[in-house]
Amino acid sequence: MIRLDNVSVTYRLKSETVEALCHANLDLAEGSFAAIMGPSGSGKTTLIQVIAGLLTPTAGDVIVTGQNLRQLDDRAISEFRNRTIGFVFQFFNLPSFYTALDNVALPLVFAGVAETERRERARVLLDEFGLADRAIHKPDQISGGEAQRVAIARALVNNPKIILADEPTGNLDRDTGNHVMTLLQKINRERGVTILMVTHDEKAAVFADRVLRIEKGALL
Repeated sequence: MIRLDNVSVTYRLKSETVEALCHANLDLAEGSFAAIMGPSGSGKTTLIQVIAGLLTPTAGDVIVTGQNLRQLDDRAISEFRNRTIGFVFQFFNLPSFYTALDNVALPLVFAGVAETERRERARVLLDEFGLADRAIHKPDQISGGEAQRVAIARALVNNPKIILADEPTGNLDRDTGNHVMTLLQKINRERGVTILMVTHDEKAAVFADRVLRIEKGALL
């Protein structure tokens, strides 16, 4: 489902060359749940950006669902992301002027889905995640755990094959974080969605089936 072949990302910072990823190799099977652990600045977010096609590596190939992302133009990359990947972030990234329902439905706008179907699919997911009574609430009117569940529903609304989660529990207390991780684990097991999560939290990583470490841009 996801393969990195000798991927490096380097950039210049003043007079210094920084190696954000260093000859990274990774092979994740369809339906797997993997966690990448490492301290801040180790390259975790760079790894997610490369797999999502948000960042072109300096060297190496990124192959996702059989497509070499280096061979796709900007339009094809955008279509690939919208069709294939759902994103979950530490700070939720929910536009504050949208209700929970509208936030969940947002990816379907870019996919060209009709409004009636968008709202119905969003309602089904909110109900499934115990958020039916929060449909008309805006992000500042719900708790952090509820906001992250809205974000996970948004990530799923377009039926992606992959969820990329960047520190999904980093802004939550322990109990709420465990609830969110249980939900991600359930999505992986019951829907077969491949999940790649980057985290520095050992307690979040135990929910994954496979844990790798990254240090100074090198996958260990």
